Amino acid sequence: MAGIRVIDCATVYAGPLACQILGDFGADVIKIEHPRLGDAMRGHGRQKDGVPLWWKMVARNKRCVGLDISTSEGAAILLELLKSADVLVESFRPGTLERWGLAPARLHEANPSLVIVRVSGFGQEGPYAKRPGFGTLAEAMSGFAAMTGEPQGPPTLPPFGLADGIAGISAAAAAVMALYHRDSCREGMEPSGKGQDIDLSILEPLVTVLGPSPSIYDQLGEIPQRMGNRSANNAPRNTYKTADGSWVAISTSASTVAERVMVLVGHPEVTTEPWFSSGAGRAAHGDLLDEMVAGWIKDRSREEVLEAFEKAEAAIAPVYNVADLMSDPHVQSRNMFPAVKDPDLGAIRMQNVLFGMSETPGSIRSTGRSLGADTDQVLGSELSISPTELARLREEGIIA
Repeated sequence: MAGIRVIDCATVYAGPLACQILGDFGADVIKIEHPRLGDAMRGHGRQKDGVPLWWKMVARNKRCVGLDISTSEGAAILLELLKSADVLVESFRPGTLERWGLAPARLHEANPSLVIVRVSGFGQEGPYAKRPGFGTLAEAMSGFAAMTGEPQGPPTLPPFGLADGIAGISAAAAAVMALYHRDSCREGMEPSGKGQDIDLSILEPLVTVLGPSPSIYDQLGEIPQRMGNRSANNAPRNTYKTADGSWVAISTSASTVAERVMVLVGHPEVTTEPWFSSGAGRAAHGDLLDEMVAGWIKDRSREEVLEAFEKAEAAIAPVYNVADLMSDPHVQSRNMFPAVKDPDLGAIRMQNVLFGMSETPGSIRSTGRSLGADTDQVLGSELSISPTELARLREEGIIA
């Protein structure tokens, strides 16, 4: 993404995560924040000595500019910035940019090649478009919460930004698709050179990854029910407690793996049953299979269980907390949590870039910066706004 400039006007998680991913792979990301309030993400999660730790990750590889784009002068400065930009990501409630005189038509007038990614709770159109929208609401409406939890328990929400995270990754992919359409030269086609508007709700990407439940309901009239850690698609699939009080997770999506598991736990006879050959058939006999697997695991330590499953080439993983994960030798060998230099904390470990690329690997070049840390560089050096003018704008609260 080197040579691509991204203007991040989004707040909290989905939009900023999309920009973080683009920045990780070389894009020049300029983070625009309200000069007094900043991105609300600065106040999310735990802090150390007043330093927000989540911000250090989601704002990494970004230059931070404090600019009030709701004012006419601030909007004019944003338009100047967008003339040299490739992507704008925003997550205001639909209609907000239009109210500020920054409708897509005006943005494209200033820069016809601009890709505009609009992230919102429910999309730019529809009866719910103007509602406040957050990931929790998407997790509730999508069917995720209704499907998650124990059968007799309440609908369960994830303890992290699941819907926002999936939407953020989706938004990054959408931006790259639009840039490819704009810039690529394919057989029989010339690059369009045109930007476009991307309407991405937080709800729809989560619905996509939840699988075939809409088609099942449409064709069979069935509604998925809560199943705890089990699956309607295969068995045995659950978490199981070991003799030393640890937990392991097993998945047997492939029938061959399921057969190895049942042979390992001392019940080869069940593998000859007619229903055992399909995931759905095994899922229908989940109680029986769980009893057999759990009975074998409960008499052995986690280390013994993992060693036996690995030897049998059966799929298993320990149920980790974050401390376990970060100390795992495989995780460490892949450098999943590099220590990154930080001006406030000295160094901070965080997730590495999203994927490995042999020719254009990403990198973490800086952690999340303070509010307005790069305002003078971006607006002064790059937009040629004079020091006197910058001082006036700062005095009037338009920049920080």
